[in-house]
Amino acid sequence: MDQEKEVIQIRDVTQDEILLSALRLFTTKGYFSTSLVDVAQLLEMENTSVIYQHFKDKKMMASQLYVNIFDSLDISVDDISRKNEKASEQLKGLTDLLFKLTDEAPDVMRFLLVLKLDEFLPDEKQIHETLPFLKVVKIIERGINSGEIRAIDPQLACAYFFGIVNNTLRLVLMGVLDKKADAYLSQVWFSAWNTIAKK
Repeated sequence: MDQEKEVIQIRDVTQDEILLSALRLFTTKGYFSTSLVDVAQLLEMENTSVIYQHFKDKKMMASQLYVNIFDSLDISVDDISRKNEKASEQLKGLTDLLFKLTDEAPDVMRFLLVLKLDEFLPDEKQIHETLPFLKVVKIIERGINSGEIRAIDPQLACAYFFGIVNNTLRLVLMGVLDKKADAYLSQVWFSAWNTIAKK
């Protein structure tokens, strides 16, 4: 009698699927409470062997998420800048993007606004040192030079403007505000813009 060989099929998981699962867990359980076993379980895998083919540890996953998210934001800032001439239009486009991401990709926004990235990615740049942020400061500088924005320090103007935007989005992400982010967009834009607009 021929002995039947049991064939175990290992599900082929892509790097992007692993990253999305890690992102979900980092933003719900917390980075330090998430293990590679948790990621494998969320992917409905029996073990972590496939994950190790792509990432040696969860810090490597977090670093890749950081790079992917900030690269995507950088492309978006460039795209918004190309499509809009005035600083006010560019800042409105960025605000719209952040509100849309909060409603459609809340884990990405939790990664950016809720997690304390420096606690587990100490070697990565602080948010205010990233290319997208530096480009936003340049938008504000151009707005100051054109007379749209008050003549204040561009970093300070950025802090005023995005302080209102980001704090509102944090409240949405944490469930303190019970509506979708889009419900607050117009009033947040009005408030944020008026903190820096030249009257």
